[in-house]
Amino acid sequence: MHKVIYDTDPGVDDAMALLFLHRHPLIDLLGITTVFGNASVETTTRNALFLKREWGIPCPVARGAGVTFDPSRQERPWPTFVHGDNGLGGIDVPEVIDLPLDPRPAYRFIIDTVRANPGEVTLVAVGRMTNLALALKHDPEIATLVKDVVIMGGNFYVPGNVSPVAEANIHGDPEAADVVMTAAWKVVVVGLDVTAVTIMSRSYLADMAKVGGKDVQLLNDLSQSYIDFYKHAVEDGMMVHDSCACVYVVAPELFSIVTGPVRVVCGGIADGQTIVKPDGMRFPPGDWDDLPSQIVCTGIESEKVIDLISDTILRRV
Repeated sequence: MHKVIYDTDPGVDDAMALLFLHRHPLIDLLGITTVFGNASVETTTRNALFLKREWGIPCPVARGAGVTFDPSRQERPWPTFVHGDNGLGGIDVPEVIDLPLDPRPAYRFIIDTVRANPGEVTLVAVGRMTNLALALKHDPEIATLVKDVVIMGGNFYVPGNVSPVAEANIHGDPEAADVVMTAAWKVVVVGLDVTAVTIMSRSYLADMAKVGGKDVQLLNDLSQSYIDFYKHAVEDGMMVHDSCACVYVVAPELFSIVTGPVRVVCGGIADGQTIVKPDGMRFPPGDWDDLPSQIVCTGIESEKVIDLISDTILRRV
């Protein structure tokens, strides 16, 4: 069993990833921590509670960061054109969900859970890395106690999606991402190099909904405007960014990788760019020296990943 804390900003593709984690037989979902990004933290937390209620997810939800790791950064408008005004594709979501939140802030929930399960917890972070950076700030030793960190974010050999060089999650809080990438724990970076070529078509998702009952129908409903958004990039489908990171936890053999220290550009026209110095390549002394070697995903068996997502959500695994 993989003990997982899911750090998320629901978010449409976040919702699919959450249902995957909830239903995979090898995942023990210890908690959901929320962060701002696809919407305000108030909205993403409400959405997490809504999905917890609708899908019968038993783990706690802890509210996380609502501003960047460096609070002087100016927030940009929420990407409502991607995830809808309410973060879940414009479906009907109550303003208030009558479920309790964990009383701890997300970073404290992460610290406490990791310390209670030393060497066993995988942090799956699919939004901005702010909560993880705050956890390291308040308790640096947890880097030695976490099993691994799997993030959806970044781009290395392909263009970005919010600037020519930057991916949205990293671009939203570059300072936090650089803290996470350079900490003394194992990070797996599942970025646009692999997620942008992993597409679930509208018809494939609709076929899932036909046999998956009301839970999968809800997933199908909240995904429709997201699929509409992607018409500029793919043919009647959506990139399943966050689910790819979750698949890595249980099926890393479906990915090809390079390893090396990773840095994040903070500021300037390349703000949010992720850069790996591949192990074995020699350069003059620089800002990648003496940092931990991380794992960067560069290839993916997309069809097998899509089928594993479907089989898991439909409980065929």
